[in-house]
Amino acid sequence: MRIAVVDVGTNTTRLYVVDVELGRVVGELTRISRVTRLGAGVDASGRLAADALAREYTVLEEYRRQLDTAHPDKAVAVMTSAVRDATNGGDFSRDVATRFGLETHVLSGDEEARLTYLGATDTIDHDPDGTPTLVFDIGGGSTELVIGHGDRLDFHVSTQAGVVRQADRHITNDPPSAAELDAIAQDVRTILANAVPNAYRAHTDRALGVAGTPTSLAAIAQHLDPYDPERVHGYRLTAAERDEIFEHLAAMPLEQRKHVTGLHPDRAIAILPGIVILTEIMNLFELDAIEVSEHDILRGAALHYSAD
Repeated sequence: MRIAVVDVGTNTTRLYVVDVELGRVVGELTRISRVTRLGAGVDASGRLAADALAREYTVLEEYRRQLDTAHPDKAVAVMTSAVRDATNGGDFSRDVATRFGLETHVLSGDEEARLTYLGATDTIDHDPDGTPTLVFDIGGGSTELVIGHGDRLDFHVSTQAGVVRQADRHITNDPPSAAELDAIAQDVRTILANAVPNAYRAHTDRALGVAGTPTSLAAIAQHLDPYDPERVHGYRLTAAERDEIFEHLAAMPLEQRKHVTGLHPDRAIAILPGIVILTEIMNLFELDAIEVSEHDILRGAALHYSAD
């Protein structure tokens, strides 16, 4: 089966077209990402803004043209934090289904976490001693944390910690002040502490980080230009590398960050709150390093919905 997945996130909207056979991805045809910042302002207003919707529809029109060429057997759109939190999210979802011919799914936080874990762990070798694996996805409006053994989930939670949400709450200066970045850290630290029971913080030695923040840091650390997903996938990012990159980027204004090798210009605005959230996750679980994964909710959604 050829399946297309559009991931309508708070910060980015992505297109993924793959062939799936017997529950496995056997061929990847298309993978495109566009920063739309659909969720900008949702934390304060509770609504998807008109300018954000305009950006979103422009990207979806581009993706519809791609789908007309790829001829998938099934095309779905998964919508996450911004859409489920917005009072006009339901109207947006129905509009997307009608205008673009997509089967739309507004995911709950639990569903988002499950699909993220499915995608991230699809091809990994699990430790024979049963050591739990942590999978985390730092998104624009939320961060999903999932702990499991093999294909069994032991714990999952969707938190209100996201790069767009925290930036909207705390950042007004360019570059952000130390006080603003510290305010994000304190906000996220409280959110994570309340969301993850103590029993799940220990004995989690393997952590997979998916989506824009970890993949961007892996690319920056390796000075990748152009971006190379094969070199990013599986990269071991240490806390020391993370801190060195953060110190370097935090001193730069936005326009200068847009020119950093390995960092896509569209991600320059979100990378600092993303690194702060990553740091708080690693501190909570006492992790010295994480493994960066290119496999995420896109892959999970493709596997899940191709089996329907």
